[in-house]
Amino acid sequence: DIDEVEPIIETGSNGSLPDKYSTSDFVSIMRGCDNFCTYCIVPFVRGREKSRDPQEIITEIKRRASKGMKEVTLLGQNVNSYGKKENMPDFSELLYMVSDIKDIERIRFATSHPKDLSDDLIKCFRNITKLCRHFHIPVQSGSNAVLKKMNRKYTKEHYLKRIDALRSECPEIELSTDIIVGFPGETDEDFQATFDLIRSVEYDSIFAFSYSDRPGTKASSYKNKIEDKIKKERLNLLLDMQNKITREKNKAFENKIVEILVERVDLKNRKDGVLKTCLSGRSFGNRIVHIEESAEDFEKFKDFKGKIIKTRITDALGHSLKGEIK
Repeated sequence: DIDEVEPIIETGSNGSLPDKYSTSDFVSIMRGCDNFCTYCIVPFVRGREKSRDPQEIITEIKRRASKGMKEVTLLGQNVNSYGKKENMPDFSELLYMVSDIKDIERIRFATSHPKDLSDDLIKCFRNITKLCRHFHIPVQSGSNAVLKKMNRKYTKEHYLKRIDALRSECPEIELSTDIIVGFPGETDEDFQATFDLIRSVEYDSIFAFSYSDRPGTKASSYKNKIEDKIKKERLNLLLDMQNKITREKNKAFENKIVEILVERVDLKNRKDGVLKTCLSGRSFGNRIVHIEESAEDFEKFKDFKGKIIKTRITDALGHSLKGEIK
């Protein structure tokens, strides 16, 4: 979940927008949620789902782009259902509208609910050149029995078909997901189904958590809670496997040319005490790339922030890449 956090647009005392925005930033396109997953408190604290007017969103993005934002992440608890209740343009149509904004060079979004993932949205990855080739699609569990208890409203089979459709339309797409380990009543067989799903899909990264009760949710009253020791063991098994998958996928990038949007340029001391100019940014998928240059060249590179540059990947790390400017 994105949970209860939503970005806030800070304004000056006269209500004006800041003079400068981050190179990459978030814009909320909707609030609330109608899904009522049994472990989630969001519908109770944020209310029912409500989408913002598309022209209001476009106007905000244009203003923020004029202040330096190059990459926008459209944010909602379930962006896939944007506009449906209000009879407004749907999410895929909104993506096309955002892509027409000249100063925006990259588009991302979070988060998607698998039950609402449409063919039109999947086709956006083929048709919209600015849409980053990364999709975060939470599965939560690979067990249909657990998914039903979670009130996720899809099956493992449906989920896997959507993954196949994404990869068919966009073979280079990078995938990430959310996993909850140790949901009440999760058996060894249920956990094994989740383990097998992760091994089969081979995500580029996962966000995995041990289940914990949230007061007021339906799942908090469920019996057959899983012992902390077992939850920890299961979580570690998943993370160990995913770390191996991520390292292998990162390794495949070595010696490749990757375009990154530079988000930071800093002077930093390495562990050996040597001062370096450090640039960092993300690929067109979702990989973090770090570049080191001489400290004496800081003035040369400080204006690279906000620019897309070509980088040759020199080393694959556990959760990021090292590169050199091409």
